[in-house]
Amino acid sequence: MRPPLPGGPYLVVGLARSGVAAALTLRARGEQVVGVDAGAPDAGRLAHAGVEVRLDDSGVQLLDRVATVVKSPGVPHTAAVVEAARARGLALVGELELAWRLLPNDFIAVTGTNGKTTTTEWIGHVHREAGHPVAVAGNVGTPVSSLVGALDPAATVVCEASSFQLEDTTAFAPDAAVLLNITPDHLDRHGSLVAYREAKLNAFRRQGPDAVAVAPADLAVPGGARRVAFGAGGELGVEAEALTWQGEPFVAAEEIPLPGAHNLQNAAATAAVCLARGIDPDAVRAGLRSFRGVAHRLEPVAELDGVAYVNDSKATNVDSTLVALRALGERRVHLILGGRTKAQDFAPLAPLVAERCASVHLIGEGADEIAAALAGAGVPLHHDGDLERAVHAARAAARPGEVVLLSPACASFDQYSDFEARGDCFRALVEAL
Repeated sequence: MRPPLPGGPYLVVGLARSGVAAALTLRARGEQVVGVDAGAPDAGRLAHAGVEVRLDDSGVQLLDRVATVVKSPGVPHTAAVVEAARARGLALVGELELAWRLLPNDFIAVTGTNGKTTTTEWIGHVHREAGHPVAVAGNVGTPVSSLVGALDPAATVVCEASSFQLEDTTAFAPDAAVLLNITPDHLDRHGSLVAYREAKLNAFRRQGPDAVAVAPADLAVPGGARRVAFGAGGELGVEAEALTWQGEPFVAAEEIPLPGAHNLQNAAATAAVCLARGIDPDAVRAGLRSFRGVAHRLEPVAELDGVAYVNDSKATNVDSTLVALRALGERRVHLILGGRTKAQDFAPLAPLVAERCASVHLIGEGADEIAAALAGAGVPLHHDGDLERAVHAARAAARPGEVVLLSPACASFDQYSDFEARGDCFRALVEAL
């Protein structure tokens, strides 16, 4: 049993994808809903559904009219309307929490700094391979609340859960939770690595003994769920030659189709949660072998004049870009970096940039900061400003056998609506060459 939603009327703060889905879901239940944002491309659709839309409105003056505030994940806790709602004692709920309370389905929540999208989609792929109904949603693009009223109750929801979503949870207790890794990210939002980590661990904190908690063998997680570890020393082992399950070989490493050591870890996490929840081992093996990856994550776009172009727009932090550089092996790289920096330290990029890169092309707000961090790498740094100039400059510099890699290590919001839009722009620019 899930706890009921706090009562309405409702104020939805933030009208991007998650906020729009939450508002429409509440309206479909006959609730009174008002939504606020600086701008909302879907304002007409919301108004048509009966949602009162207020643009360029903080929402503070609307609190007298509502009982519950629904916070979109992109809205910080320091927003005036959120602080005012808390001070008044109003109920505050996030979009993920709202969806989980309204859906009767089993939930698998996947979190971590890197690999969330790939692993979430991979788990969904294994379920389909096994013939189990499944819906993949969350931070991957489809808001979970959009599934309310539209999903087979027998389907499993596989949900990519970001720190922004998880910090807004109060009762969320998924049937299975997966933690992939934790490295510094979103420190501009959370303030510290400790706070960021605590937000991630909300995926596990309220789980009971019938649930499953999957995490690396060297990372502790809270909660009362049955623990299944992956990696060295884990129940799902990762060795150079194979993944193992309970000490026995399970699938050869060479059969995993996605490149890089990080994808062996993603495959291990996928297998661990699926096997722990009783999916047929042969179906798990088949799903591991047949998965072909996701857009914007080391996505091959084209090969032109012997130069490979790779879209890794999903790399929104330093660690993810380091993973991408390692995954490309010995090929020389012309790396496109930059965007909104999120209070990161870019110095860890310098050694691998020096080793692997023939040139670096800087775009967006963070260009000067990144240039300062890479000044000693001994690699030509080009301040190209935007993606179009960076792609053309990288093409001019690249030689047969090399790679032009978009792996920005930054958020996209200085120049694009999201990382998908940035990756789509890169793909279009390459296709136009």
